[in-house]
Amino acid sequence: MKKALIKSIFEKVKYGGLRVVYWDGEEVVYGDQQPEFHLIFNESPPLNLNIDDPMVGLGEAYMDGIIDYQGSLDTMMLLLERNRDAFLQSSTGTTVMKAFNGVVDKLQQKKNIAHHYDLGNDFFALWLDKTMCYSCGYFEKPDYTLEQAQLAKIGHILKKLNLKPNERLLDIGCGWGWLIIKAAQEYGVKALGITLSEEQYRGDKERIAKLGLEDKVDVKLMNYLDLDEKEYQFDKIVSVGMFEHVGKANLPTYMAKVNTLLTPGGLSLLHTITGTTEDVPTNTWMKKYIFPGGYVPTLRETIWLLPEYDFHLLHVESLRLHYAKTLDIWYDNFVSQLDEVRKKFDERFIRMWSLYLQGCAASFRVSGLNIHQLLFSKGINNDLPMTNEYMYTR
Repeated sequence: MKKALIKSIFEKVKYGGLRVVYWDGEEVVYGDQQPEFHLIFNESPPLNLNIDDPMVGLGEAYMDGIIDYQGSLDTMMLLLERNRDAFLQSSTGTTVMKAFNGVVDKLQQKKNIAHHYDLGNDFFALWLDKTMCYSCGYFEKPDYTLEQAQLAKIGHILKKLNLKPNERLLDIGCGWGWLIIKAAQEYGVKALGITLSEEQYRGDKERIAKLGLEDKVDVKLMNYLDLDEKEYQFDKIVSVGMFEHVGKANLPTYMAKVNTLLTPGGLSLLHTITGTTEDVPTNTWMKKYIFPGGYVPTLRETIWLLPEYDFHLLHVESLRLHYAKTLDIWYDNFVSQLDEVRKKFDERFIRMWSLYLQGCAASFRVSGLNIHQLLFSKGINNDLPMTNEYMYTR
């Protein structure tokens, strides 16, 4: 019965090629082409394997060493994309493709952030670069190192914001703080970073003190929604990789808060992962194990929100392949540090994290997952340069 149920999942594959080697030695090829991706059951799955949500069930089986795979995850992502309609037409597929639409309250947001970002600064330092930037780099030149690409990304964002000395800059979801530090050092702004991660907050405070920037840069451990607009107003607001964590229902809440904190004519840059259409669901395995509470907004629904708050879109740029390359480098760095990772986490965690990094890279290359930077102003701003050349001139 168990094998029949598992086979019923793979039988949805009609296009492309998938080879499955079952625990009893049976090999079955699904699809209409020679298989380039091979799924191998090392043993019979447990009775509690999640058949109702195969995305979670198969992900957990990989984490537990029950299954392995051969081939590129890019190929597997393409296979899923080509057969998405077949999955959606089945009750099981509906569960696989189900989107997450829940409202995330402030307490849950903090728990969700802690689940991922509070794994330890020492853990992330093993495979990130010296900037500790945990978002896509910007590979202006193909031979850039990861650190060069991250510094280029920060520089690219700061140029887009057209910063001026003594302006007030807010970074919502500031990570390990390198953006606000560079903004203060290179542009003379007064910068405030907001984070829900206690590990990031501690690391930011140490960095700022070490560089002697306490008079220019500050970080607060708090929810951005708790910033009092009567006390704080900003000329420029930036958010990198945070918008994906607020949840679908809270996308307007984010925009409304930015509106109250941004001065008239002020600029905001939103750097966020985006999907193509709203019916493409959240990866349920990713939601459970990597980013609980996450929701990938579409570019369309994000832009649609802007006029509601008198936000005027000035510039949009896709960095999709930049993120795929960044993830490839992160994965290589992670693998090179496995001996150190094993001192902190077990094999199940290592397999989980490996699947996460490789799967995300594949998704950016082949699934339509994207990442965009959107620059917009609050009301009309007539003081910007007439062309966008200033964003790209070094």
